[in-house]
Amino acid sequence: MTYIPKVNDYVKWRNHQGWIYFKDIDNEYITIEVGVKIKPKSTYSRVQLHRKDHILIVCHSEYWNELKYIKSRKSIYHED
Repeated sequence: MTYIPKVNDYVKWRNHQGWIYFKDIDNEYITIEVGVKIKPKSTYSRVQLHRKDHILIVCHSEYWNELKYIKSRKSIYHED
């Protein structure tokens, strides 16, 4: 059975690993979050919600057969 990637799965792909952050509606690509950086406080206002930069890579569907599933989480707020 071939693995079908889902958001909130943790995967390895080539020399990268991370959480699947987005999957497009047409199943053409996913993004894998390989890192997160805290933004300096001087770059956001008090009411801004996005206080982190997410480092993402794109994996197109023709490479999904190279993905190795590791684990899943319930949401972005749960690590396991």
